[in-house]
Amino acid sequence: MSDADDKREQINFISVDSAPKRFAGAVTEWHAPKMLVVFVALATLQLWLVNLEAAARIFPNHDYVFSPHEGRHAIAIRIFLISFFVSFAAFSNGDIRGRVLFGLDMVLTFLAGCAVFDLGNLAAHSVIGQSLSLHFSAILSGLFGFAIYSFKLLERGLMPARIRIEHIPVSQGRAFWRIGVTLLVATIVSIWVGGMDIRLVEVLRQWTLLGGIGPGVFLFLPTLFGQLYLLAVYDVWTAKTPDFRPPVSVIVPAHNESYIIKDTINAMDVAAQHYGGDVHILIMNNNSTDDTEDIARAALAACKAAKGRVINVPKPGKSNALNAGLDACETEFLVRVDADTLVGEDNFSRAMPYFANPQVGVVGGVPVPPGGALFDRARLLEVLVKHGFYSVAMGAVNGVVGIPGMFVVYRTHHPRYLGGFVEGMNGEDTDISLRIGELGFHSVVDPRIRYISEVPSSYSHMREQRMRWFRSIYHISSRCRDLIYGPNKTLRGKIILPYMLINSARRAMLVPLILYGVLEWGLRLNPDSPIIWQSIVAVTTGAPAIMAVLASLLNGVPKGILALPEYLIFRVLRAYFTLESMLSILVDVKGEDLEHVIRLDIVSDKPIRVA
Repeated sequence: MSDADDKREQINFISVDSAPKRFAGAVTEWHAPKMLVVFVALATLQLWLVNLEAAARIFPNHDYVFSPHEGRHAIAIRIFLISFFVSFAAFSNGDIRGRVLFGLDMVLTFLAGCAVFDLGNLAAHSVIGQSLSLHFSAILSGLFGFAIYSFKLLERGLMPARIRIEHIPVSQGRAFWRIGVTLLVATIVSIWVGGMDIRLVEVLRQWTLLGGIGPGVFLFLPTLFGQLYLLAVYDVWTAKTPDFRPPVSVIVPAHNESYIIKDTINAMDVAAQHYGGDVHILIMNNNSTDDTEDIARAALAACKAAKGRVINVPKPGKSNALNAGLDACETEFLVRVDADTLVGEDNFSRAMPYFANPQVGVVGGVPVPPGGALFDRARLLEVLVKHGFYSVAMGAVNGVVGIPGMFVVYRTHHPRYLGGFVEGMNGEDTDISLRIGELGFHSVVDPRIRYISEVPSSYSHMREQRMRWFRSIYHISSRCRDLIYGPNKTLRGKIILPYMLINSARRAMLVPLILYGVLEWGLRLNPDSPIIWQSIVAVTTGAPAIMAVLASLLNGVPKGILALPEYLIFRVLRAYFTLESMLSILVDVKGEDLEHVIRLDIVSDKPIRVA
């Protein structure tokens, strides 16, 4: 075992932030498998029942569809969703009454929506003699089911209280023009390529990668985000980069980081030498029980360019350490760095010139794994896709929601003005970035700013990290639901946050969906619309593979493509962790009215720093 691997084994990754006790409960490693067994049993029973001769007369499409449709569907999506809703609710984290009400709420709401779809289709069939495509109906039902799951979990789960989000409107004309043009181009390209009557396109349609769906469908998102990425890179390259080197403070929350804190400080000292301005490092020793404090003091004393000190924060929790650092900061600009992050030599030098523009409020970059451990190659592709591609692209339309706290720069006034970093929930870094954006300031993700961020080297650590991360989208959406339900028409609140919630639902259902597809394909339970095995593979490999290759090339890291098989497997594992994370959310008996304004924190006695 190398020295680096040995250090990784020393990581003490369990903390009070792993599962905030007010909002998350324990989930054993056998909990999700038992839920999946029940899901498969429920799905098998329902598929068998709708295939009986008597039931087939009522459900000729072998799904809970009550009106005539044209064509076929890929899978019986309504049976899938009802099976998932019931099994998920049965194993959710709450008492039996809360779980029963949660399940009934999801199922009945979903069936009511499907009834509206079918009645509309029946009316169209009666009036104009034409029905909607069954394939289109299945897509619509699926998206509706994803939304039902996410918003009912947000409503029924014990979540952070809603706060009022201060929104300062800024001109969005350029953003809407860019969105409109890129959507139009992506649509034209997809239709044009999909309609090509050439041998290559026919071969692509038959490839497992495309699952028989056709290249036009898979080209839409890459074309859309590829354009936005190029626009964002154009903005980065053409931005004025004056010689701007103001003093900065770097706050580093550290809990039992003795294995790496010296390397972290040394990397910041090298970056400070390259930067040339004053850099003051604040190591926030957060209730450590090892020798983090002693090692940090010695490393700070040996710094050549940076200065710093250790501040002890006895109350556990990363946000407590961050807020103590925020209170101690004496400079106009604040850099937040995680204790297991090694900043690049040019990180300060590249990030700070953006703040010469008074409209810039947050600046971040792209984390890269150190390499050599179990998940590092897959993580490389993941960060290139998420942070090096999607986040960069969203900057072109001022749509960045969050910049990870591994390395991020703020104007010190902004976190203070917003009440500091929220305590007692997951996702405090995204929460503060989002709210700064709503103040009218621009968030920049510069793909040239790269830093090394530690990646879990064990299954248990990866599981703990991802359950924390995936739970955060619900915590943030609940706390900032004023953006979703409030009167302000913001891109983040009306489009991006709802999309993130629905995408979280899609990811949580991926493993059950694969099992369901295999079930339908293997048992031939849908004879009129037989699922093809290529479609099952396409769900897990098609579009993700295309996006991963594109992100690797655009970021100048072609070697990342070599990790494609590991990345595709990791995506399924990541989806499984999402399911476990959702199962950890505590479910209440009484659902909360998400639109209710009277329950805002501004009329309660609770400070805004507390979730």
